[in-house]
Amino acid sequence: MTTSDHKKDDSRNVLEIEHLTKTFDSRNILEDLSFTVNKGEVFGLLGPNGAGKTTLIRTILDIFRPDAGTISLFGRTFSDEIKDAIGYLPEEGSLDKEIPVAECIRYFAELKHVDAIDRKMDAWLKRLDLTEYRDKKIQELSKGMHRRLQFILAVIHEPDLLILDEPFSGLDPLNTKTLKDILLDLSGKGTTLIMSTHQMDEVERMCDRILMLNEGKMVLYGSLGEIRRQFGLSVEVRYEGTLPHIDHILGINDSGNVAELIVEKDADTQAILKTLVASVTIRKFEVKQRSMNEIFLEVCKR
Repeated sequence: MTTSDHKKDDSRNVLEIEHLTKTFDSRNILEDLSFTVNKGEVFGLLGPNGAGKTTLIRTILDIFRPDAGTISLFGRTFSDEIKDAIGYLPEEGSLDKEIPVAECIRYFAELKHVDAIDRKMDAWLKRLDLTEYRDKKIQELSKGMHRRLQFILAVIHEPDLLILDEPFSGLDPLNTKTLKDILLDLSGKGTTLIMSTHQMDEVERMCDRILMLNEGKMVLYGSLGEIRRQFGLSVEVRYEGTLPHIDHILGINDSGNVAELIVEKDADTQAILKTLVASVTIRKFEVKQRSMNEIFLEVCKR
């Protein structure tokens, strides 16, 4: 899908990128990217390691300058004023381990011109279960606590746009759920989220639209429904016997008595069922949409 396929509405575009290219050592890390992010949506940025996701984020944030193309944030070019409207959670970040947690938060909040810092800081510390560490040095925090502190630094100034690079990295399932609930709450209140992640289950639960990169190029772009329709259906079969040849099947993942059949787009699943019933005993036959994890793996193999 190209930019022309997606109807533009500049009043709703928090981010608009046109023909963006970024090169390092004569190699295109990002190649001719064009897409938009709408106000209030959760936008997933996907791709394997080395696809260009972090480079794209850093270019949006003006850490890197593009070699070609344009970036528009809130309808304008990047500036200090726009910077204050953006929150950024890097995948990895280093903080001074010798300073107390509260001092660290206060320093970053002052950089973002936050009012009522202590009140907001205490509210976030409580929400992320870090209150007892308020006056402790950062070196006393576990990896998961450090990640939650970084999240507070990204949201303490109540940004209109929140960019998160692998937000659930280093978090246990309980804190992953807490952070996910907070992100959905922020989205419900109008914050626009751009989220780079490898966790496909979170993409399916949270994202309105996605952009998938591979080797710096756009390979998928659109809503989850639009993308799934491009890839057809899958059928889960629990059976006894030997599977016969089946027409209109793109692939089979057979683990012995349980198989997943990847079917062609618009294939007749009832005809597939009839073929199976004629040769094997069927215990289960379930037609499903392809998961984003399956689609991710298929696209990255191309």
